[in-house]
Amino acid sequence: MTERAAEIADRLARRRRRLRGFRGHLIGYFVVMAVLVAINMILTPENPWFTWPMVAWGAPLAIHAAYAMELFGGTK
Repeated sequence: MTERAAEIADRLARRRRRLRGFRGHLIGYFVVMAVLVAINMILTPENPWFTWPMVAWGAPLAIHAAYAMELFGGTK
């Protein structure tokens, strides 16, 4: 394998790892939010407190998405 091909393979492997990490983060977010919304609607439907953790966790999730999509200037 040439040096260029090895570099491309390494870059693709890093992208796959980034996307796999983001996918895990995203799945965890939706599972936990579904549980929190259900708990909130059962126990205190008049007070939608689930929005606080949704926003607090959603902001880092958005940053993780930007990192996974290499919007911060990906590596060469």
